[in-house]
Amino acid sequence: MNFRTVFPIIAGIAFLSACSGGNDDQRRPEVTPATETPASEPARVFFISPENGATVTSPVTVAFGIEGFAVAPAGTYEVGTGHHHLLIDTDLPALDQPVPSDENHLHFGKAQTEAQVELGPGEHTLQMLLGDGNHVPHNPPLISEAITITVTVE
Repeated sequence: MNFRTVFPIIAGIAFLSACSGGNDDQRRPEVTPATETPASEPARVFFISPENGATVTSPVTVAFGIEGFAVAPAGTYEVGTGHHHLLIDTDLPALDQPVPSDENHLHFGKAQTEAQVELGPGEHTLQMLLGDGNHVPHNPPLISEAITITVTVE
């Protein structure tokens, strides 16, 4: 075979490979280890509200604080950016994997800094964990202090 017959075949394979991943809105880079998205010093995340020990009613207004980092939507892969995850009544997830998404791990991938969270009556533990564009915690991870609140019925 010569170049004129091989080139169209190679170009066609390259084109099909590039197009086979679905539309651009659904593509995202491969999850990378947390060591590749370093946290800057002295970055921190914290609760603006509610305060530790607060007694509140549901829905609870939760305001997220951050210093030394910028809040950016999920899918943003710039150093020094991340988005909040709220952990409710659960331990920290694996810090080298994407944060799970369920009733105990709420994602705020649109760069929200405040949320209304429905919680049942009783005592609840809240903690924040910042994730990178792929929802993977940074290294070192940006984790708030855990707080405990009590939800009462009005």
